[in-house]
Amino acid sequence: MEKFNFEELKVYQKALLFVDKVYLETQKFPKEEIYGLSSQFKRASISIALNIAEGAGSTDREFRRYLQIALNSTKECVVCLEIARRQLFLETIDFENYRKDLAEISRMITSLMKYLSTK
Repeated sequence: MEKFNFEELKVYQKALLFVDKVYLETQKFPKEEIYGLSSQFKRASISIALNIAEGAGSTDREFRRYLQIALNSTKECVVCLEIARRQLFLETIDFENYRKDLAEISRMITSLMKYLSTK
């Protein structure tokens, strides 16, 4: 099967793994959150991977713009996590692990943006 270039990016692969985790975790949220926090958290996590994919293959400047959007979606996920923690939808250990994932994704996106700026 032929692959697209963006599928080789580690940050894209990490973002997809995070989406998988968010889908699993939000299944545990209260049912009344299906159209609220659960939906928003899923959309924000998906947006990270989508923007990395959409920007890849464009000019470096355009790719950086999409990476900035992906970075903003990462921050949105941080807020979703914090709300879920405050509402007691998440165990502390899960909250901390997801925060670590998002911090790593954020660092990877930022590093890629810096690399593209120096090319």
